[in-house]
Amino acid sequence: MTDSTAAAAQAGVKKVRTRHFQGAKNSGITITGLTSYDMLTAAIFDKAGIDFLLVGDSAGNNVLGFDTTLPVTIDELIPLTRAVAGAVSRAFVIADMPFGSYESSPEQALHTAFRFMKETGVHAVKLEGGVRSAEQIRRIVEAGIPVMAHIGFTPQSEHGLGGHIIQGRGASADALLADAIAVQDAGAFAVVLEMVPSAAAKRVTETIRIPTIGVGAGPHVDGQLLVWTDWAGLTTGRIPKFVKQYANLSGVLTDAAKAYIADVGSGSYPAKEHEYEE
Repeated sequence: MTDSTAAAAQAGVKKVRTRHFQGAKNSGITITGLTSYDMLTAAIFDKAGIDFLLVGDSAGNNVLGFDTTLPVTIDELIPLTRAVAGAVSRAFVIADMPFGSYESSPEQALHTAFRFMKETGVHAVKLEGGVRSAEQIRRIVEAGIPVMAHIGFTPQSEHGLGGHIIQGRGASADALLADAIAVQDAGAFAVVLEMVPSAAAKRVTETIRIPTIGVGAGPHVDGQLLVWTDWAGLTTGRIPKFVKQYANLSGVLTDAAKAYIADVGSGSYPAKEHEYEE
């Protein structure tokens, strides 16, 4: 299905809900997602028709200045999530549960999910892990909170995984499928597959009932998700192989800053039209 066809099929959706994710999978409509960390980008992406926005712990790399997502705290994500959730009218907003906020027990996970739901107005939460996180997912879902799962390469476990290593290759493809089935059976409404071979992602997508959202998982998934700063050309340093850059905002902003410096230096700004009259 082409992007324009998918957009037309979703045009009648005034507010995206979990049922629309399942309906999209059943109908072959591709789901679109981006990260967002502020009200300005959230409003722009919402108006453009993006289906869901993830307030990711990738804010650690893209907002807070950390090298990884691991230092990010609940208290740091809550104001960002509140800003995004308050800026949209159609998109479904999901809050990432940061490292250390859900692993200890299902009750810890539920407490974290409660905080996000009560303090931000978000629509769902996301957490990493398949089989190992199934009980946490089940407990949150039983409380009436939608959960998006995240398997494959899980950034919060990058040290345990040995770095940015592709998951689901060879014999580990069975473990990937087992993780997908576990989160489905625990009640997740969708699952992110990050950095897995296309064939493995296709196998998971064809096997499980819930939608699969790819982050570097090839085309045979039910939806796609990208970090918006990667997608828009703002990220410095290494860009993942799977990212397609749709803009070069870094270049645009650099040129604008240089023009501003030049205008201020030459005295051409502020000009007469920028002055207030007596």
